[in-house]
Amino acid sequence: MKVWGSTDVGKVREINEDNYCIMNEGLEMYMVADGMGGHNGGEVASSIAIDIIREHIIKYISGEGEDLEEQGIKGILFEAFNRANKEILSHSEVDEECDGMGTTATLVLRVNDQLYIGHIGDSRAYLIRKGQIRQITQDHSLVAELVRQGSISEREAMKHPQKNIITRALGTDENIKVDISNTDIQDEDILVLCTDGLSNFVDKYEIEKIVLETEDCQACCRELVSLANQRGGFDNITVIVIKNNRDNIESR
Repeated sequence: MKVWGSTDVGKVREINEDNYCIMNEGLEMYMVADGMGGHNGGEVASSIAIDIIREHIIKYISGEGEDLEEQGIKGILFEAFNRANKEILSHSEVDEECDGMGTTATLVLRVNDQLYIGHIGDSRAYLIRKGQIRQITQDHSLVAELVRQGSISEREAMKHPQKNIITRALGTDENIKVDISNTDIQDEDILVLCTDGLSNFVDKYEIEKIVLETEDCQACCRELVSLANQRGGFDNITVIVIKNNRDNIESR
């Protein structure tokens, strides 16, 4: 397994409100989070989400994942996201500077030959298999709804003036709806997790081309971040690239 993650403040923002997590020893888990709101609330919200979800999954899955059934694993992911949501809401109530904060969260957990995906917001997970890329999460955003309705194209969505309006996030409501799903993983599969600071400026086919033509995961991340910055760097940029090739080990 090769994996690398990078995060960058971009060219416009003063604070990086993105966070990410890579675990590939014992438990294979990858996550990105894109925070928003308050004076420094976005940074706090994304950090809380990463910490709470990671701790919950380590506590209930680490060492036992092989013995858990599919619905049991999905239930643990659901509870992890809900605990993070409660903690973010609680923190925002006691810290005025964090009032109104929230965060996206996109997680991929590997158990045996299955990938379990937990997702809320408009950060993304892509799967590249046999040279073809597909998005395995569904954006919870206004423009994504317009795309699904056929009102605008994916290209038009990238330039839409309301592209940053999300319809679901952690920390915005006591009751949240989290997408929990699973799919198989095959040899030579590639996963890409990213925040919208990348996907709003670099389309999936450009991501596919860079990742397929660049063997080194660190170089993939560096090139993707650089391309988003060349196109303005208007947002924080976070990306994780995971290549399912156990003959080589490279991680960060």
